[in-house]
Amino acid sequence: MLSQAVIDARVSGLIGRFYEAAADDALWTGIASEISDTLESTSAVLKLHDADDDIRLLEHTDNLRVAEHQQSWATHWHRQDLWVERSARFGVSRIVTDHDLVTPAEQQQCGFYQEWLRTLDIFHMVGAVFPGGDGVLGVLGIHRPGQAGAYVDKDRHKVSILLPHLQRAFWLGGQFSKAAAHRALADETLSRIDAAVFAVDARCRIVTTNARAEALLRVGNHLSAERGRLKLADSRLDQRMARQVRSCTQTAQGRAAPLGAALTIPRAVRLPLTMIVAPLPPSSWSSSGHAAQARPLALVMVRDPEAAMLTISCLRDLFGFTRMEAVIAADLAGGLSLDAVAVRRGIGGATVRSHLKRILAKTGTHRQAEAVALIARSVAGLDTDNAFLP
Repeated sequence: MLSQAVIDARVSGLIGRFYEAAADDALWTGIASEISDTLESTSAVLKLHDADDDIRLLEHTDNLRVAEHQQSWATHWHRQDLWVERSARFGVSRIVTDHDLVTPAEQQQCGFYQEWLRTLDIFHMVGAVFPGGDGVLGVLGIHRPGQAGAYVDKDRHKVSILLPHLQRAFWLGGQFSKAAAHRALADETLSRIDAAVFAVDARCRIVTTNARAEALLRVGNHLSAERGRLKLADSRLDQRMARQVRSCTQTAQGRAAPLGAALTIPRAVRLPLTMIVAPLPPSSWSSSGHAAQARPLALVMVRDPEAAMLTISCLRDLFGFTRMEAVIAADLAGGLSLDAVAVRRGIGGATVRSHLKRILAKTGTHRQAEAVALIARSVAGLDTDNAFLP
């Protein structure tokens, strides 16, 4: 028999473990054994049941593990878990024991008891079902064999202390998972977007960038990072950009300000860069996982028409192009004329026109301009996992 001081220490330690596991799923490992020990039991399980009978075992004691060849049998009985079914009807988040749920006669006749529980050497249970988030039912079950004796009020009391913290930890874990997914989505979107993106503060100091922005800075002809500040080589345009950034950060704070027009950044003998500045509210920034930087920022987005890249393999998947057709299609979508494509690829003009006919047929378009618009705006410009057009 454990002393009350030991029990209190274990309960307190378990509550701390719940919240640690909320932040890191790997830390659920071992918690079932601690729950079992705290309730002076032989086994415990944490699992999720959803409306489609999908069962997710989060954590359980080793004695509940079944052999690989018994997995389908175990899945069947998890789906036919009489205690879960009755507990849900008894009341969500109410602490129950097996005596609340089944009669002695049912125990003698029920396959759940006679086949499943007998194999696991389980007879008595204390626990609860609780909201697991997104329509899923969380299950906490703690068990003893028949000879160990039934659970009593003091056992219910221990579970009643643990359960609210367990529920809170599940809710927090769900929020952390959503935040992580949001962060991953934002990072992936920034990496794939066909533009250089800078997040800057009101003084144009760079907070973060995507890969294309870093590449543009490395060239350093028209944009640069001077002491951490985004700067345009043309002083007049730089001042205009700074005003737009200030307006956007004020708007991001809820103080509406005129945002100004987008910028065109001329380049000698080359097509110009184009820039637009947009507000980035603190809520958007902090929800991306940067709470320490929860301040109004501005997004500065720059596109280089000559740097637009289309993925050859994606173009081939989309339209059934050969490799050369994909190369020529990407060249045309990048603004090259038929003659320029011929020179760039070292082939004759007639060959380019022959490829163009097949490109039109495969894209279901009738004019070069239609095909170019379709190809240039396709997802081939987003697929950064494959080789781009050289």
